[in-house]
Amino acid sequence: MNLAIVKLSAMGDIIHSACLLQFIKQKVPNIHIDWIVESAFSGLLEHNSDIDSIKKLNLKSIKTKKSNIFSEIKRVKAYANEEYDLVIDLQGLIKSSIVSKLLGNNIAGYNKDSIRESIASYLYNQKYSIPYHLNTLDRYRLLVSKALGIEITKDEVLNKKPYLSYQESSLFSTKGFLSSTKPNVIFIVGANWDSRVYPKEKLLEVANSIDANILVPWGNEAERQRGEWLQTHAKNVTLLPKLNIDELKALISNSDLLIGNDTGPSYIAWANNIPSVLLFGPTPKSRVYGSNICKRLESSSKVDPYKLNKNDYSIQEIQPKQIIESIKEMGIEI
Repeated sequence: MNLAIVKLSAMGDIIHSACLLQFIKQKVPNIHIDWIVESAFSGLLEHNSDIDSIKKLNLKSIKTKKSNIFSEIKRVKAYANEEYDLVIDLQGLIKSSIVSKLLGNNIAGYNKDSIRESIASYLYNQKYSIPYHLNTLDRYRLLVSKALGIEITKDEVLNKKPYLSYQESSLFSTKGFLSSTKPNVIFIVGANWDSRVYPKEKLLEVANSIDANILVPWGNEAERQRGEWLQTHAKNVTLLPKLNIDELKALISNSDLLIGNDTGPSYIAWANNIPSVLLFGPTPKSRVYGSNICKRLESSSKVDPYKLNKNDYSIQEIQPKQIIESIKEMGIEI
């Protein structure tokens, strides 16, 4: 069977949905899997032995240069030469449904009541009702299970093998920041909304409460400045040089703990079975499964998954002592 998975973006969504690959390979004999993704996120999927080919697109370039739409359509049509038996659109957006339609005729996706951009469902010939308010992982798991006629259970996902692979060279370039005498803790200090960012002053309280080697990666200037502030105010915090995706995967996968906001890099720890404490304010904690090594702390906000409030800064309610307690619950001595 020749399968195409369309999941173009974003980082966290790609990480979550990629956990299903190992189960597809186990349950569907002789399946060939291609993944269609925005080139900016392709590094997340590289070196994954369960993906036979990564097919890159640059649809975002169309925003700045409209004529790029023609070269991108040409690229998708070239990918269609693979003659896919099934295309699964895990994205559920108009753009991803158009890509799926260009790739093949047998397309599985969510029905019109299960996605925000309901018009996308009209391009699928297999449409499944999977409520939008469900846990994000449940939505991916159920869609793939229904489309392929298999069963992937929650317990299987919770007992997954680590699946974000990286090159040895990336580990070599980051291992100098890792301590051999103290626990290595990653602080993820950014997110795409300010209201999803845990206050740096409270992260400082956490830093001052643990005996650990704390490392702060960053992806933009605002994150770099938060990391620099933490490094200035805490003796055990190091602001890292800017890392690429492969280096970030290597670093987090060889750490002992991650503390982070609801944002893509935080979920690298979840993917590779690294203990984590994840912090939620304006977004639902149902973004990911909790477990004995993944503690989810949320504010008192009643979050509507159909209409997120970017002005909800309730993440500030979460207290440093709650983070410390979560670390202790996982049995991490720090």
